[in-house]
Amino acid sequence: MKKWLYGILCVVMVAVAALVLICATSGDDVMTKKNGAYIVNTTKLGADVQGYNGPTPLNIYIKGDKIEKIEALPNDETPRFFEMVKTNLLHKWNGMTVKQAATANVDAVTGATYSSNAVKENVRLGVKYYQKHKK
Repeated sequence: MKKWLYGILCVVMVAVAALVLICATSGDDVMTKKNGAYIVNTTKLGADVQGYNGPTPLNIYIKGDKIEKIEALPNDETPRFFEMVKTNLLHKWNGMTVKQAATANVDAVTGATYSSNAVKENVRLGVKYYQKHKK
């Protein structure tokens, strides 16, 4: 009987240790901090957000609760159309407070509507994540 109880106790302890390890490392791949700026990577947050040819992940740089810049990460969008998004859309959030960016109604780029809408949703998700998890 004692061996059985000892076995259960060992399993419970291993499970608790695994849970603590998972909790301690969760989120590290979504938001990091570098040179005083938070960098929110939307690769996982926006995995289900589809542009024309798939996900359009971003890095969102936030410092002092303001958007510093947004950069596009590798994606499968048509390069000539996504270049229009990078040139004409990503900078529109620069200088906005996080609160403003969360509700900003930014126009899509004509000719790249799917990509634009995916980028806008990724920004919304990234800002929401930042608001909830910043320290």
